[in-house]
Amino acid sequence: MIDILPQIAHNYIAQAAFWGWFTAQAIKFVWQLVRHGKFSPERLVGSGGFPSSHTSFVIATTTAIYLKNGVSDLFILSLVFSIVVMYDASGVRLEAGKQAQILNQIVEYFTKKNIPVQITRKEALKELLGHTPVEVFGGLILGILVAYIQFYYIYNGVL
Repeated sequence: MIDILPQIAHNYIAQAAFWGWFTAQAIKFVWQLVRHGKFSPERLVGSGGFPSSHTSFVIATTTAIYLKNGVSDLFILSLVFSIVVMYDASGVRLEAGKQAQILNQIVEYFTKKNIPVQITRKEALKELLGHTPVEVFGGLILGILVAYIQFYYIYNGVL
């Protein structure tokens, strides 16, 4: 098992995937800091927001596979997986976040009316789960850019 970690760390596709995810999370963190003046370390790992790190992660992976292997069976598999992730991020998870927001409002209302509830506002459901189509599109573009930069400047030895 220990022998596999260096192989993964030096694998171009794994590196592109990591940088796709990390870059999206870093952008979210900096955006939160600049726009709202709020230091929020949760944005470095949390879901939701612009750009979609889930999308950037899978698209960087898919693009890296394409750049390294062309249109292969592995590329098609990765592309199908990426489409499912993007659909889920902008569909199911976005709606789950909206439902969590409404449920949290109900809990807050009940609490104010002294109606007993099993969950407190402190234990509230996470509301920022999914992504708008624009956030997913941002992750798509970012993932492609990261994989291309990784491929042409690092994998091919330009830098």
